[in-house]
Amino acid sequence: MSHETRHLSVVVAADPERVYAFAGDPRNLSRWASGLGAAVDEGDGTLVVDGPLGRVTVRFAPRNEFGVLDHDVELPNGETVHNPLRVLAHPTGSEVVFTLRWRDGVSAEEFEGDAATIASDLETLRVLAESEA
Repeated sequence: MSHETRHLSVVVAADPERVYAFAGDPRNLSRWASGLGAAVDEGDGTLVVDGPLGRVTVRFAPRNEFGVLDHDVELPNGETVHNPLRVLAHPTGSEVVFTLRWRDGVSAEEFEGDAATIASDLETLRVLAESEA
């Protein structure tokens, strides 16, 4: 069993503060995060969404000045997955970095599929954030 960590990132031609605000707005989440569907309920930094995995609860890190958009996703089976997500300053705007960790019980194929989905989601975020900036 591997416990690989993979950092997936995209450079966005927009200020980090704007990208952070866009990516951290729960109303925008379903526009760029394909693993999460439309919000069913929202409050106190917690979002309940219906998506491909069923109904999940997403808890976000408190708003902060450091670009930290970490979020915990509680799956329908009760498992909680911590997702580190950062918006960093970059010479051409900002860089969004998602840390994917290989979880117990996940096959190599599933891990690679998750990585491909996240890379695609980050590209969607880039396009949307640049057009909104």
